[in-house]
Amino acid sequence: MPTVPSWVIALTFWLHMLAVVTWIGSLVSISLLILPAATRTLKPIDQLAFIEVIHRRLEPIAWFSISLLVVTGLFQMSVNIHYNGFLSTSNQWSLAILTKQVLVVILIVVSAIYTWEVLPAIRRTLMRKDKIDQEELATLQRREKILLRASLVLVVFILLATAFARAA
Repeated sequence: MPTVPSWVIALTFWLHMLAVVTWIGSLVSISLLILPAATRTLKPIDQLAFIEVIHRRLEPIAWFSISLLVVTGLFQMSVNIHYNGFLSTSNQWSLAILTKQVLVVILIVVSAIYTWEVLPAIRRTLMRKDKIDQEELATLQRREKILLRASLVLVVFILLATAFARAA
């Protein structure tokens, strides 16, 4: 395989870090800042409306970041000197990367459930503003919080796996 110029590797690292900061930063901001503030200051229906508006703006950015992470991550993995093939666990680096990839896939599934199941349910609920079922509203808020917390936990472990790979 021909040697990849260092500027290409640097560019992919930069794009990867930019996507990480964007995606994880948005998850942390929503989970630890925006959602708790909305819960304390807004009525449940207004909370959902507020969060839905934020996510409408954020979702395309998040999915673009995810796509960028996958592409740049696979490229970085393929040019790494520790890379010994797909699904290899021959060294600490490859085991950490495999763990990271499994966690990223789980995180993508959680994000997909949130994007294509929970958010549409929130939108449907908001359209029926005069006939809102309070139990359904509470269920949606619980699901939203569970998925956001699960995402945060996964992110913490993905970053831990990254640290183990970098230390190898």
